Parts: sequence; C-alpha cells; structure tokens
Amino acid sequence: MTSYQKMLLQIIGENGWDIFNHKMLLDDGRLSHKELNQAMRSFLNQGEITQIEKGRYRRQHFTDENVIACFLVPDGGIAYWSALNMHGLTEQFPNFIMIQNSARKGEKNIPGMGTTCKFIKVKPEKITGYQMHGYGNHTYSVTDVEKTIIDCFDLPEYSGGYPELIKAFHKAKLNSTRMIKYSRITGNISVIKRVAYLSELLSKAGMEEYLQYAGKNINERYTPFDFSLPHQGKFLNRWRLILNVTDEEILAMAEPLKA
Repeated sequence: MTSYQKMLLQIIGENGWDIFNHKMLLDDGRLSHKELNQAMRSFLNQGEITQIEKGRYRRQHFTDENVIACFLVPDGGIAYWSALNMHGLTEQFPNFIMIQNSARKGEKNIPGMGTTCKFIKVKPEKITGYQMHGYGNHTYSVTDVEKTIIDCFDLPEYSGGYPELIKAFHKAKLNSTRMIKYSRITGNISVIKRVAYLSELLSKAGMEEYLQYAGKNINERYTPFDFSLPHQGKFLNRWRLILNVTDEEILAMAEPLKA
C-alpha cells in the first residue's frame, strides 16, 4: 500500500466518513489533488471504495440508501410517497426513493445497490419542514408529517395515488399551525381547498384553526377535487370544489376495511 493510500484511509477513518465527496477529501489538506487521485484510483480498482457518481463516493460496505440518496443533493431530503411510508402512513412504497430538492431532477441508480433515486425539483422556498435522522456522517432528512401531507396534495402524482393519500391524511395526527405554515409556503390554493374539505368530511381532529385559515384564503374559482379525473360532478360552494369523487368514495378510501 502506498503512502498516499495509507493517508487516504487515515483521513476517512479519522473523520468517520463512510460517504464523502472529492471536496471533503481535498479540504482535509493532507493530500494534493494529484496525490488524492492516485490513491482513489487504486481503491476504486480494488473495490474498497465505490463511486456513486462523479466526485461522490462510499465505502464499499456502506449501503444505507437513505443517507446516500440525501447526499446526492445540496438541500432537501426524502419526501412525498417515500416520506408517507417512513412516517407509517402507508404500507405501500415506491420502487425508488423520492428526494425533494431545489437543484436536481430525474433519476439516478446507485451503483452496486439496485436502488433508484427520483429527484423532484421545487422552488427553494419550498425546501423546509425537514426532520434530521441518524448521526454524524450517517444523517439524512425527511419531511415532517405535515409537510409530507401538503407536498403530496401539491404534487399528487408523487403521492402514490389519491386512495393512498386520503388514507394517509385520515390516519395522520396533524398540527394545524404547521399545516397553515406549509400551505402558505406552497402557495397552492387548490391544496387549501382539498385539505379543508377532507378535514370536514373526515371530522379531522385539531384542524379547526386550519379551517378558519382556509375560509379566508380560498378564491372564487372552482377546482376539481382530483385533477386526473374529468372535471365534472357536484359543485361544493363552501370550498369552491368540483367533487368528481363522491363523499362515499372518499370515505371508502379513508377507511378501506370498513368499506
């Protein structure tokens, strides 16, 4: 083993890094760009270190997909359907990890693991409401319950479908103040209408403050409850919604075992 390789292992070990990027290694200051490249080349060939993508690496034994997925973006974290599952609000889960962030979109397969990350790009102001999990070099972020629910109503195509989202909403214990905060940040009036309507229909506990907020912030335009269905059905004046899904159907989605 060369002196450069020994130094690289020392740097990684002293910092407790199982996942790292080229900048982190250079910023340590003990190896030059050329020396680092020489050491990395050897370890990559030996399989001691695996390249995730250009400039980002993991120790071969490190396979925490949540940490790796969040390491691939400068901000944001696990969200939407993936977060619903992590909060125990749905038993179903996608075949990829959904990552909300402000810089990247598309999909990325993690080499050597069979895990796919799906990056959903949103405006920087929507990057909020995250809970940190793990410790040290093994941390990752997940949207909290309220942010997860609002995000899913904002972009329902990433929620696993309305039946799963409505069931999750019915099951979740929600803080009305945080629901208002995230609704304001999201800025989607259609979300406010749908959440208010469901809160009343499902007799959602603790949402009185949200209902007052919704009553002051909806517009006069009628919005279909489910945009993916034909925009026809009963008109609900209170929340300016076109109910293209019936109350009975929604109640069955919320509690399928009782249907």
